[in-house]
Amino acid sequence: MSKKRTTKRKRAKKPSGTTVLQDPAGAVAEVVGEPDIPSRLPILPVRGTIVFPGTIIPLGIGRASSRQLLEQSLAKSKVIGLAAQIDEEQEEPGFDGVYKTGTAAVALKLIRQQDETMTLIVHGMDRIRLDKLVKARPYMTARVTPLNQKPGRGRAFTATVNQLRDLALELIDLTPNAPDQARNVLMNVESPAGLVDYLAANLDIGLPDKQRLLDELSVSKRAKEVHRLLSQQLQLARLQNKIQQDVEASIGEGQRRLYLREQMRAIQEELGEGDGSAEVIDDLHRRLVEAAPPEKVMDETERELSRLEMIPPASPEYSVIMSYVELIAELPWSKVSKDRLDLRHAREILDRDHFDLDKVKKRLIEYLAVRKLNPDGRGAILCLVGPPGVGKTSLGQSIAEALGRRFARISLGGVRDEAEVRGHRRTYIGAMPGRLIQEVRRCGTNNPVIMLDELDKLGNDFRGDPASALLEVLDPRQNHAFTDRYLDVPFDLSKVMFICTANYVGNIPPALQDRLEMIEIPGYTDHDKLAIARKYLVPRQMKDHGLKASNCAFRADGLRKIIDGYTREAGVRELERQVGAVCRGVAAKVAQARRVPAKALIDAAAVPDYLGAEKYIRDLDTRTGVPGVVLGLAYTSVGGEVLFIEATRYAGKGNVKLTGQIGDVMKESAQAALSLFKSRAESLGCEPGVIADSDQHIHVPAGAVPKDGPSAGVAMYTAIVSLMTGRPVKKGLAMTGEITLRGKVLAIGGVKEKTLAADRLGIDTVLLPEQNRRDLDEIDPAVRKRLTIKLVEDVDQVLKLAIPGLKPKRAG
Repeated sequence: MSKKRTTKRKRAKKPSGTTVLQDPAGAVAEVVGEPDIPSRLPILPVRGTIVFPGTIIPLGIGRASSRQLLEQSLAKSKVIGLAAQIDEEQEEPGFDGVYKTGTAAVALKLIRQQDETMTLIVHGMDRIRLDKLVKARPYMTARVTPLNQKPGRGRAFTATVNQLRDLALELIDLTPNAPDQARNVLMNVESPAGLVDYLAANLDIGLPDKQRLLDELSVSKRAKEVHRLLSQQLQLARLQNKIQQDVEASIGEGQRRLYLREQMRAIQEELGEGDGSAEVIDDLHRRLVEAAPPEKVMDETERELSRLEMIPPASPEYSVIMSYVELIAELPWSKVSKDRLDLRHAREILDRDHFDLDKVKKRLIEYLAVRKLNPDGRGAILCLVGPPGVGKTSLGQSIAEALGRRFARISLGGVRDEAEVRGHRRTYIGAMPGRLIQEVRRCGTNNPVIMLDELDKLGNDFRGDPASALLEVLDPRQNHAFTDRYLDVPFDLSKVMFICTANYVGNIPPALQDRLEMIEIPGYTDHDKLAIARKYLVPRQMKDHGLKASNCAFRADGLRKIIDGYTREAGVRELERQVGAVCRGVAAKVAQARRVPAKALIDAAAVPDYLGAEKYIRDLDTRTGVPGVVLGLAYTSVGGEVLFIEATRYAGKGNVKLTGQIGDVMKESAQAALSLFKSRAESLGCEPGVIADSDQHIHVPAGAVPKDGPSAGVAMYTAIVSLMTGRPVKKGLAMTGEITLRGKVLAIGGVKEKTLAADRLGIDTVLLPEQNRRDLDEIDPAVRKRLTIKLVEDVDQVLKLAIPGLKPKRAG
């Protein structure tokens, strides 16, 4: 059934974000004398759009079948059927692929585009039902039936329609970009059914919901559903409007100033007067976001950036804030290097770089094993203790390589200023962060290996005590929130692996020692030095001096000659220098020769030609063997040392004189030794008058070297007894031990280092306190094989072994 009517309606174009339609040209559309709807209509599938009766809408035509439909059917009739696709992705939908309720529409205008597509402007007439497919090719044609609507009646319906109009007007007011004519269009729609369809077409809802409104023939029910949907959209618009108002109200004075400053900067750039500070600040903020510091740090830094924006670049404070923010942006807050916890690989690296040191390597492997099993655990802080040149620093580098971490070294020797650790406050001119933060910044990760070298050589004065500042750094339970004074925000150092080195533990403050796990690295034996020279030192020095194997070769006796006659050390640093001196001599001959010289063989006879006369001569026989001379053993910061303790007497009043730059503890040991001798003089066969009428002078040669400690007590006592009895001490014998006034010999430290020193000097026998029996296992097996070690409990045993023929009477 068809019907004919004349309508005059205004339509508004749908702007972005609104629910108001308008015709394509932006003017009022007028359709007069709508044509009849035939029973057979060409059906145009519409993708993603529902065309309601009374609306004017442009449709994009791209499919070949749709273009053919328009080309053939519009020449006969302007009326076509429009049906929405059920599946929008379907390229060529059939009769079953479209909804069965559609709209009969009249084609108002067909616009052809350059890319062969078309734009068809249609005006919806009435609802139709697709009854039966007539043909599917070349385009869809179907039998259709116009659908009659059931009009709404009653006051409730009228109230619903009136409220719909009011809701729509309010929505227009809340929509920022609504066109001016939208309100007039809405007021001029008189038909309730037309108003409902007009609003339904512009609701922001999905295609299935719009299709249900098209299927509904009851105007009253359709009006209620549109009222419900329009109310939801209006509530959302009200909420959005309220949020916008709240945001605008929250814009404070600072944001207003920022906006004005941005405007001023833009004007300056247009005038060519810009200083580029805006780009610098933007770049800083970008880098700061990429660094991802903790929230509190980010807030603090953004406050500084806000201050920076208000300060002119010429101000001195500008550069201070800029340097501070750059430091924050460059610190590795979240950058972590992945640990390579392969214990076998770590052992290979340690063996490659260091000879022997099995005990030390075992402890380091244990440390790495704990890190592997518990990566987040707070391990102990290691401190490598040993004489210079034994490889402490290179051990730290090997650990970093084994873990795959960055390595940094901080030398603490001579550091007296606490600011070297904690940094300076930013209020001072030239303020800088402490060395720890600087090294972490250079490493670029927050878990490097940092070596604190020469920990025992820290100083202190009026500027503070850096050793005390390190207490927080080297405490695993505190360093997760280390606060540098320049940084002024906490930085997590708990992921950093700290390794300390020291030559002498006694110089480290007790509170700092309590935070460290000591790993002692003893000096090397001559056998070890020979192996190290062959494997490491000679190849490295030959490479550094440009020598090849065809130019030079070191023989074993030549290396032994260098070790015995030109070095006297616990490590191998001086040995490497002497090997380098030989290589320089060979390199000079090679470079000056006109022809390729013969290969230089460095044997014992050739060494003096390059190094000159021997620097160290074993003069035990010339310096010992007389009364009053005893060999003592000491443990110093450079390893074990052999002390020549000499005593003499001359006419006097029983006084004692001590020389040789000895410390207070060693002076007290000498006083104790003299008191012990006086108490036992008669048992040793000495007349009391001899002691009273003579002064004693005890001297420890090498006076330029400071000496201290109680372990020389037994040697000083023996020297006094030897002097006063006129009996020399047995040659090739050295001793160490602390004495008491009752004649007991007490335990001492550094047994391994002292025996190494005795072995280097060619000593045969060493006297040790009985209480040091537990330390014998630490002595190098080769050294223990060459030395005869005697354990003593009191001074009587010492005299019996050291002074042959002397038979003291035991004190009662």
